[in-house]
Amino acid sequence: MADRGCPLEAVPLPAEVRESLAELELELSEGDITQKGYEKKRAKLLARYIPLIQGVDPSLQAENRMPAPSQTTAAVPKQQKPRPTSSRDERFRSDVHTEAVQAALAKYKERKMPMPSKRRSVLVHSSVETYTPPDTSSASEDEGSLRRPGRLTSTPLQSHSNIEPWLDRVIQGSSTSSSASSTSSHPGGRPAAAPTAAATTLTGPAAHAHLDVHSAPPDVTTGLGELSHRERPQLASVRGVARGYSGSVLETAGGVPVNSRVSSKIQQLLNTLKRPKRPPLKEFFVDDFEELLEVQQPDPNQPKPEGSQMVVLRGEPLAVGVPWPPSLLAALQRWGTTQPKAPCLTALDTAGKAVYTLTYGKLWSRSLKLAYTLLNKLTSKNEPLLKPGDRVALVFPNSDPVMFMVAFYGCLLADLVPVPIEVPLTRKDAGSQQVGFLLGSCGVTLALTTDACQKGLPKAQTGEVATFKGWPPLSWLVIDGKHLTKPPKDWRPQTQDAGAGTAYIEYKTSKEGSTVGVTVSHASLLAQCQALTQACGYSEAETLTNVLDFKRDAGLWHGVLTSVMNRMHVISIPYALMKVNPLSWIQKVCSYKARAALVKSRDMHWSLLAQRGQRDVSLSSLRVLIVADGANPWSISSCDAFLNVFQSRGLRPEVICPCATSPEALTVAIRRPPDLGGPPPKKAVLSMNGLSFGVIRVDTEEKLSVLTVQDVGQVLPGADVCVVKVEGAPYLCKTDEVGELCVSSTTTGTAYYGLLGITKSVFETVPVTAGGMPVSDRPFTRTGLLGFIGPDNLVFVVGKLDGLMVVGVRRHSADDIVATALAVEPMKFVYRGRIAVFSVTVLHDDRIVLVAEQRPDASEEDSFQWMSRVLQGSVTSTATCVQLHKKAERVAAALMEKARLGTGDHVALVYPPGVDLIAAFYGCLYCGCVPVTVRPPHPQNLTTTLPTVKMIVEVSKSACVLTTQAIMRLLKSKDAAAAVDIRTWPTILDTDDIPKKKVANIFRPPSPDVLAYLDFSVSTTGILAGVKMSHAATSALCRSIKLQCELYPSRQIAICLDPYCGLGFALWCLCSVYSGHQSVLVPPLELESNVSLWLSAVSQYKARVTFCSYSVMEMCTKGLGAQTGVLRVPPGVPLQAFLRWLRTAPPLLPQMKGVNLSCVRTCMVVAEERPRIALTQSFSKLFKDLGLPARAVSTTFGCRVNVAICLQGTAGPDPTTVYVDMRALRHDRVRLVERGSPHSLPLTESGKILPGVKVIIAHTETKGPLGDSHLGEIWVSSPHNATGYYTGYGEEALHADHFSARLSFGDTQTIWARTGYLGFLRRTELTDASGERHDALYVVGSLDETLELRGMRYHPIDIETSVVRAHRSIAECAVFTWTNLLVVVVELDGLERDALDLVALVTNVVLEEHHLVVGVVVIVDPGVIPINSRGEKQRMHLRDGFLADQLDPIYVAYNM
Repeated sequence: MADRGCPLEAVPLPAEVRESLAELELELSEGDITQKGYEKKRAKLLARYIPLIQGVDPSLQAENRMPAPSQTTAAVPKQQKPRPTSSRDERFRSDVHTEAVQAALAKYKERKMPMPSKRRSVLVHSSVETYTPPDTSSASEDEGSLRRPGRLTSTPLQSHSNIEPWLDRVIQGSSTSSSASSTSSHPGGRPAAAPTAAATTLTGPAAHAHLDVHSAPPDVTTGLGELSHRERPQLASVRGVARGYSGSVLETAGGVPVNSRVSSKIQQLLNTLKRPKRPPLKEFFVDDFEELLEVQQPDPNQPKPEGSQMVVLRGEPLAVGVPWPPSLLAALQRWGTTQPKAPCLTALDTAGKAVYTLTYGKLWSRSLKLAYTLLNKLTSKNEPLLKPGDRVALVFPNSDPVMFMVAFYGCLLADLVPVPIEVPLTRKDAGSQQVGFLLGSCGVTLALTTDACQKGLPKAQTGEVATFKGWPPLSWLVIDGKHLTKPPKDWRPQTQDAGAGTAYIEYKTSKEGSTVGVTVSHASLLAQCQALTQACGYSEAETLTNVLDFKRDAGLWHGVLTSVMNRMHVISIPYALMKVNPLSWIQKVCSYKARAALVKSRDMHWSLLAQRGQRDVSLSSLRVLIVADGANPWSISSCDAFLNVFQSRGLRPEVICPCATSPEALTVAIRRPPDLGGPPPKKAVLSMNGLSFGVIRVDTEEKLSVLTVQDVGQVLPGADVCVVKVEGAPYLCKTDEVGELCVSSTTTGTAYYGLLGITKSVFETVPVTAGGMPVSDRPFTRTGLLGFIGPDNLVFVVGKLDGLMVVGVRRHSADDIVATALAVEPMKFVYRGRIAVFSVTVLHDDRIVLVAEQRPDASEEDSFQWMSRVLQGSVTSTATCVQLHKKAERVAAALMEKARLGTGDHVALVYPPGVDLIAAFYGCLYCGCVPVTVRPPHPQNLTTTLPTVKMIVEVSKSACVLTTQAIMRLLKSKDAAAAVDIRTWPTILDTDDIPKKKVANIFRPPSPDVLAYLDFSVSTTGILAGVKMSHAATSALCRSIKLQCELYPSRQIAICLDPYCGLGFALWCLCSVYSGHQSVLVPPLELESNVSLWLSAVSQYKARVTFCSYSVMEMCTKGLGAQTGVLRVPPGVPLQAFLRWLRTAPPLLPQMKGVNLSCVRTCMVVAEERPRIALTQSFSKLFKDLGLPARAVSTTFGCRVNVAICLQGTAGPDPTTVYVDMRALRHDRVRLVERGSPHSLPLTESGKILPGVKVIIAHTETKGPLGDSHLGEIWVSSPHNATGYYTGYGEEALHADHFSARLSFGDTQTIWARTGYLGFLRRTELTDASGERHDALYVVGSLDETLELRGMRYHPIDIETSVVRAHRSIAECAVFTWTNLLVVVVELDGLERDALDLVALVTNVVLEEHHLVVGVVVIVDPGVIPINSRGEKQRMHLRDGFLADQLDPIYVAYNM
């Protein structure tokens, strides 16, 4: 027991306590209890006997603490948690081991040279040295940190109350959890006490308690062991004070400082083994004592409603003087007796033939017969089975409207309440279970059906209809004529008036799947029929074609109820017929000369697909075409497309009448034809960003980030409508605010059957003004529709409450997301009408789920591609030149009026890739300003990216920053203030909601040499530099690219480059406007989530020319290859090894089966480096079976002084490849050798030199011209050369010779620009388009990155290629020099135990192939080597990180 903590012999314990401790010991040793649980229980047992025991939970200490003098000023330090006695910990106490380690450390200190070292823990950044305790002094320890076993260490501290907050800062700076950290311990001795102001020792019972704190292994996290303790005496005062603080000087068991570095992963594993305790997963549960959920605060800059409070909208009154019938049954009796032969309903079969026509006489007589049977012939125990007011289920298929109509009116005549439901499919159908719950709550005991339907229902063994799961016991009555009894001639049903009694119950299914019944009274039923008659202008004997379900919603209200009131003839089109012949409803309109039709947008869409070849159809007879789902956002596209096709066949635009319906309020609004006094139809193009905050903001129709909705007409006659807030009390919304529509009318439903609580909140809502005053003395009914009141008192619906999903603080409509999915043309892959959207909660946040049913003839690959396009690949924005011009005018007007800028002022454009960036660029040119494109900061990495943005803004002397709303908020956020001084930003304008304005005069530059824009970028050497581009150079650049690539207006160009600098910017913003072709712009960042996006866009738009970067090509090569079933790459395989394996891999790509790249003539890689032959060849091989021509892939070359020197173009000879002697290159000589020769290096030309560009090779020092056998600096003379560097501090003169260099002899008159790249020219035997022999330019590398070693010039890429080939676990490599030493940084994509083995391999391969001795080998994790957006290594940034010790290496070896 002594090894556990304190020897219990010092304090006598009762026997039961000792027995309990023994049981705890056993549980811990067998793993039945955690270490933390063991300590808590043990502390409770010992608390009353040893009040000052260390390691007790603070809460327990507070409860059981005994007063002691030492506790008045300082807290007892927490010590290492004890371990079981069975652990092998004696090895850490060895005096021999302590002395050996001390001697070894002393020996290494004497050598004064770098040691082979491993990864430093992250704790080194939180070292004690960086936290100086305020106002504290500590006694120095002459003996250092060595303590012999058995000695008591006292640690005198002064002003301890000031030390505690300092320690808190130290602990907070540590990234290691308190449960996994180790405090320094003193083997064999007693822990450092927490003294008073003077040096003290422990007194009281605890002074005799031996606390064993050395049982845990040493914490080998590195520290500051190279500094002696004399230099920082305060360290002795810190040891053992705070639990969870590992410290920066760490010790072995004997107290010897440890100077070895190990990986943080190994340290983490060691800590886990040391204390087998799993930290709580805060993502999965919330502990009220440990974590409080942070409530997301609303963004102060989010759009807010600004309009006035709306007023209640009153519909037109019901017509007075019209002979309305007193009830619907009175109308039926009238037509059944006076017009018995008038057709009421015609039913069609699946072939489109009329199988039966129900006349009004037959409907009246059959309904009477059914009513008589229900009331008089059904008995139970000699009692009538039904009595007036009972509910009866109507179970009829969608193909039998005749019998349903008879059953419905028969129930009404018998004063029974019909409950129409769907036919149950199986005994355990989940949907029917909810319907069964409704039937049970309604007290239904009888179900009416037809003979054919009953035969199709599942049967029990007795032959009776089976009892469905969740359904109440039912009696089934077949209502075919032979089963009914004819009533006596003198029998008449009781007179029914239009009272408050329930007429029927319509079921409604909520988004959770529960089913409720909405009761509709006789008065509401009659009022609904009257209002629809007046709104739609129905008249007697009209013909109505109905495609909808006649059992519920608009199909019931128009096709069964209102039609009877007006003696109309309804042609019922079954759904089975629509699936066979989608054009059937139009054919019936034509054949029956129907005046009205009732459809959904789905039916209109289907008819569009089937109308080809149908020349004899005419819709000229239609007076009103009611679109029942006109409130859905996708209905407008169906309406517009339907009108465009059928307008030539007699369809008039004013005929289309969308409507909005609700189960609770029935018909809410419907568009009136102009002859009935309806206003012209309206469309609203709304910002979806505004809608997500519940605010109406009008936008343009140029992008898919807007929602275009059509009006659903005016409110019904006799109804009042208002819009109330969705959440909280029903306050009236503002005029520009989205809310829930509420209706006050006699036409609405009356209640949820049997649910009084929610009935009151839905059917008896009392809207109030902002002051709390009710708007009316009549209650309103909530419709569940979200919308607003637009111009001309038209109603607009933007979604449904059931489809509302809240993600974060923003609201999204399921219908909007369905509309987005439908915009990706899914007809070939999924069923249009079978797309569902809902949200699920994941880790305290909502996630949106979209479910679509795949068509049987569609492959999984095709459907997956469609799904990818829905998620990522949709077109975010498009712009024609006219639209771009209008946008640019708005930007120019804002710059002149809001920012008050003048000609020549610089403007920073901080935009994500998109049309807004291009419009802002031309807006600056329109007003004479100089644009500077800047990559926006990354929201998750502001500390690194925002200072670069701020630097470019300051260096460019920008007077204004143009950006979007989201980025503007980011630039002014608190997180941004921690990275830069946000008070020094210039004027920031957001261009999301600038008004439409024109500029009086567009700026015309007085001279072609006037500055057009500044091009800022970071070079491969890590230098931020901006170059000046004049209007003349800009025009010349566009002209050269147009000629080289044959960019005609009919061409489609796909560009997957960053648009912020160099050739990428020119292709994004300049070339398409200059040449008139269509550019398909694909931001490279999008490929991280959808790697096939670029190639899919190339295939979809049949792009002839496409541009990309090496990073994009690498992403496609590795990503798409790894996703295919044939090209399955094992995890952990580096790219170079994958490329080598790819040369022998099978060529098929099933994942990209739908992509066809045969349209590509030229695929150019934009770069400022030597062409990567292996990558381009592997890309060509991988995608050749998708049609990519073998000779399509080529490279380009440009630099800071000239962004486009070489482009392959679409004409001219293919790129040539030569092999040079690598040893000769080191002496700046070019010697051609045969392929496969020793030391041969393949080099391919960097495209064809552009028209108007002259290139010469010059000596780097003498500046004289060189021949083709010499390697020299590439100089370029061109009309589109940049005119100079731009800096804000007058440093242009330092680099003046870069842009105005002259040869020292030869052609000394021509002005050249120095590129800073080494290369050579070769005259080939090939001829170009002009018939002349072709000069090929070969780029070898950057002059600034070459390594001068042993009097020779080495290129980093050559050494890096050799290193990558050395081992399959080497993912990437970068080299640089440090004090004449060659440093090789290797990314290890494998096990850390292999790190040591790589050192010898790297050293040997560099020595054998390049005759160089590697000075330092640094093994790091993948991703450490920085790469810019073009895929080029940033070796100077890597060098800076190495010198600042920021690489967090796995292993470092110094070969000295």
